[in-house]
Amino acid sequence: MVGPQYDLVGNPLGAVRTTFEKAAAAAAAESGGRDPVAAFRSKDWGASEVFRSFLFDQGGIDKVPLLDASNLGLIKPNTLVRFRGMVQDMLGNEFYAGAFKDGSTWRTNKFTDFSPFTMPHPCDSHLWSAISSTACLYVPGQNSWTLESTPGPDLRQMSNCMSPEQREKRKRDGDDDIMDVSENGNGESSSSKKPKEDAVQISSNSAEMPATEAVPEMNGNDHHIPGSSFSCLVKIYDMPESQVKLNDVGEFIGVYTFDPELAAPNDNSDDVMFDLIEDVTAQLPPSKVPRLHCLVWRKLSSQDFLAKQPVEPLPSLLKGIRQSLLSHLTQLLGNDDLAAQCLLLHLLSRLRTRVDVVTVGRLSLNFTGFNRESASIFGNQLNTLIQRLVPYSQAIPLSIEYLNTTTLQPRKDNKSGRLVTGVLQLPQGTHLTFDETIMQSGSLTSKGVENTVLLKNLMESLMVEYDFEYYKLEMATDVQMLTLSEGKSNILPSDLVVPFRPSTVPAVTATPEELESWRWYLATVRSLPQSNEPAILQTIQDEMVNAMREDRSLGCSELSR
Repeated sequence: MVGPQYDLVGNPLGAVRTTFEKAAAAAAAESGGRDPVAAFRSKDWGASEVFRSFLFDQGGIDKVPLLDASNLGLIKPNTLVRFRGMVQDMLGNEFYAGAFKDGSTWRTNKFTDFSPFTMPHPCDSHLWSAISSTACLYVPGQNSWTLESTPGPDLRQMSNCMSPEQREKRKRDGDDDIMDVSENGNGESSSSKKPKEDAVQISSNSAEMPATEAVPEMNGNDHHIPGSSFSCLVKIYDMPESQVKLNDVGEFIGVYTFDPELAAPNDNSDDVMFDLIEDVTAQLPPSKVPRLHCLVWRKLSSQDFLAKQPVEPLPSLLKGIRQSLLSHLTQLLGNDDLAAQCLLLHLLSRLRTRVDVVTVGRLSLNFTGFNRESASIFGNQLNTLIQRLVPYSQAIPLSIEYLNTTTLQPRKDNKSGRLVTGVLQLPQGTHLTFDETIMQSGSLTSKGVENTVLLKNLMESLMVEYDFEYYKLEMATDVQMLTLSEGKSNILPSDLVVPFRPSTVPAVTATPEELESWRWYLATVRSLPQSNEPAILQTIQDEMVNAMREDRSLGCSELSR
């Protein structure tokens, strides 16, 4: 175990090298003095366990800064940070010399962009390892309340994680404040009366700092992932590829690096390898996209965004919260009790399993009877509530212009080797609300027809077709879809069509405590395992058989709704 003299947040690489040296010495002793190469092959020598214990057992995760676009200029390279985002692209594996022998001493290059030690040439004793590189971005449609559960520490109080420029600037500002106090004969600071015009006002929200101070170049105006506001290249070590999947939402904790010199490609005309190797990460230069060498990561679910500690889901507790949420939904929908019941079932639905082409557990909902006026009243309040209840949601204005111009389908750019994101590249559990009341007569272009087919397939099979230029590949997803329309939607065939019949105009609000309990209820009930009694399965089977006898045209798609 690394001693307390090591700062795991301010100097994580020191802890990495120390654990490596201890493991190398122990492995050499066990092997009788021979090179301990086998002990490090595709293995972790204990560094990740040190950080995992510090983060989760000792509560150190609250001390780790949360990397985002507002604090890039504040964080010092080679410090420990965490990033929450969605895996937007899998960039494949890259190989590096994870360990090599320098004379009689073993060195490691792990969790760094380049080796801090000079590697001897030729080097007979070395170990090649693989890194899985992933391009991550802010989760599309992530709602603001999810950010409140993990604010991260105040970087201004962490000098070990601040960049040298910001630390020196903070020192100069402090000296100026002292000078102002000494110049005031009464011992009263003149700055307390009138702030200096040239001073940088640092508030609790670092995003309010001037862009030239907070983010000097990094990410800039080009985020390399169209449609994203911030991206990060995460490098994962010694981990099977199956553990990290496309569109997963995770929290990645590791060493943050940034070096503008690495943005320039190594132009070595004598080295044939540079002509043969296609480096996809060249499209993500370190001068614009930060790197995170991952030490620990975990997949995030809806429950990880909840502010309160987990509570045992007792039946009496669930019943009381359900009644409270249902009552609020009923008032929000103008005392339409049927619509509120169906909406609650819709919010609780999720994909349970797939049987051939049948998706079990989904419940897409279509409220009919809406027009532009009622959508502006009930629809807006409904969207606002959904944003405050679920982690990810988007409201899509379904118009002819939107269908003809918007890129819904993710596609592979084979020239750059990158996956270009589309609107339908979404994390699991996203809620989509389609407003069809703004639809007017018009003509669909070829792109509009393609987008219509994509939405229809998404609604019917929970599959999104990705365009890889030379072929198309369907990717499974799990999203909730609500459609507001005047009549039954012809574009989006929902599982349940309910006429919306309000009797009053809503004027209802929810307290923060109620919102927290409803979020917990939805996340908890959706995560519970499904259990069906044999009698219930037999009843469903009998009803399906009787329905097919009465109507021979019924198929799997109709019976699954």
